[in-house]
Amino acid sequence: MNRNWGYVLLAGLVEIIWVMGLKHSANLWEWLGTLAAIAASFYLIIEAAKRLPVGTVYAVFTGIGTAGTVASEMLFFGEPFKLVKVLLICVLLAGVIGLKLVTADHAEPEVSK
Repeated sequence: MNRNWGYVLLAGLVEIIWVMGLKHSANLWEWLGTLAAIAASFYLIIEAAKRLPVGTVYAVFTGIGTAGTVASEMLFFGEPFKLVKVLLICVLLAGVIGLKLVTADHAEPEVSK
């Protein structure tokens, strides 16, 4: 895995943190941590999108965030386990993995105007 896909993975993991922060932050420091996580996540995804196809990058980023957020809510915050929800997340992840497998590691070169 090259560095750019590492950025996408890390951005997705940080997205899980900030999405949970939107729901669970209760004081100024927690909100500041959530804002810092948003900034870090967006910085990483922007860096990856400069060198990889933006559609695939965004799909992988949101897939990681969605699956991770649902799993974290179930594991750490008492969200009820629903088999249908887990199966649909698995379908989503299969699509994200498929996109990653069929996408080249480099985007088309930028055309200067």
